[in-house]
Amino acid sequence: MSIAKLLENGAERNPGQVCLDFESSQVTYGDLNARADALAHGLARKGLRPGDVCVLMMANSIQWAVTYYALAKIGAVVLPVNFLFRTGELDHIFRDSGARGFIGQKEYLDQPLKAMEGSPHIELRIASGVSPGQGFLPLEEIPVNQGPFPSHPVQPDETFAIIYTSGTTGLPKGAMLTHGNLVSNAKIVAGMRPVTPSAVILCVLPLFHIYGQTSALNAGIHLGLKIRLFPHFDPASLLAAIEEEEGSILIAVPTILNRLLEQAKLQPIRRSGLLFCISGAASLPVEILRKFQDTFHTTIYEGYGLTECSPVCVENPFGLPTRPGSIGVPIPQFNARVVDEQDRDVPAGEVGELIVHGPGVMKGYLNQPEATALALRGGWLHTGDLARMDEDGYIYIVDRKKDMIIRGGYNVYPRELEEILYTHPDVVEAAVVGMPHPDLGEEVAAAVVLRAGSRATVEDIRNYMKERVAPYKYPRKVEILGELPKSTTGKILKRAIRLS
Repeated sequence: MSIAKLLENGAERNPGQVCLDFESSQVTYGDLNARADALAHGLARKGLRPGDVCVLMMANSIQWAVTYYALAKIGAVVLPVNFLFRTGELDHIFRDSGARGFIGQKEYLDQPLKAMEGSPHIELRIASGVSPGQGFLPLEEIPVNQGPFPSHPVQPDETFAIIYTSGTTGLPKGAMLTHGNLVSNAKIVAGMRPVTPSAVILCVLPLFHIYGQTSALNAGIHLGLKIRLFPHFDPASLLAAIEEEEGSILIAVPTILNRLLEQAKLQPIRRSGLLFCISGAASLPVEILRKFQDTFHTTIYEGYGLTECSPVCVENPFGLPTRPGSIGVPIPQFNARVVDEQDRDVPAGEVGELIVHGPGVMKGYLNQPEATALALRGGWLHTGDLARMDEDGYIYIVDRKKDMIIRGGYNVYPRELEEILYTHPDVVEAAVVGMPHPDLGEEVAAAVVLRAGSRATVEDIRNYMKERVAPYKYPRKVEILGELPKSTTGKILKRAIRLS
């Protein structure tokens, strides 16, 4: 089954049901499918062929979804890109992917245009909102009304999406996700969370990220739900939607939940229509989980995933009591293990690397056979995350393998310290990193953002930690910052933190 079939089946079942609600516009399942058909006809007439890689560089919008499913109908390979990427980032992606097409929008063309100077293979250049003669074909002139588009037949192992990883080590790698990967993950995720047809998905996640694509867009369309799509995350707007909708599902990252909590302090909520929340993409501090559930009278099901898994592979089971601090258990059709350096299972409760196996695991990294073989050795995806598994099979992420700090021979796990920092009444955000030290190898450092009006000092924070952890763990270096650097999905970027 192809990604295109998710939409086509939804349009056949409920053509008049609202599919996307975006700002002041709504589009039904039937309308979205018809618009994707029309665009697919137009793109095919312009020469886009099955197997061609096409960059999709737009902000969240109805047009983003139309383009995504049109590319699936053609049998092309979609390459969703962050519309805020700069020329240097795009240059690598354009060259590495060998993309033949580009579809963007007027507001975000300066950087890709510069990058395309070194990418003559991008022959078909299209953008919304442009005028003829500006170097791009106007997207509005591409669709032709020729009725249903005969979707290109694809095999489950054919690549549909190339998603470039964040590149914490070296240049970003393009994870190749197949139609089978993406369809199975959307269906599994949808089946795990029983909802009524009246439920509404609140999507503030960027659709260029695989988390938003699978858990909000594809899973929502498979379920036939209305997806309330936001152009970007704005706490006040999202809080208003939570109050307005009778029964909503929030797909979020910890930063979104934290910012909503802060907004609720400024603007106490009148009512919460949240049926439940899903949190992923980064570890959710237990303190934030508890405060959010109490404030919004809902349940958060924390999960775990990677781009290379399409992305969901572990989650707290729906309808059962959640285990704060745990990412849950492997989702249906997935298996997970915690192993040592020789890929041998470690005893329950001990720390090792989390490895996973299941239908969402990627085909491999584009143009990277050695990296693919290393990541998928033994048939299991090696996540690079340190974890422990309890006797019941619940998994707890300890930290990123590469984030672990070795101080004077002792292992220090930043997440453990961050959990404690979040219990401080004045701390809004926190990140713990390692800094080079001439004697110890690494020293523990913490960057924190304090609540507005707080009078807490560096010494207060340091002493707070000193009282709560072993002497070798507490951060000797503490800096108070105005904000922490984050990715577009709200994940704190530790590699971008600069401490003096």
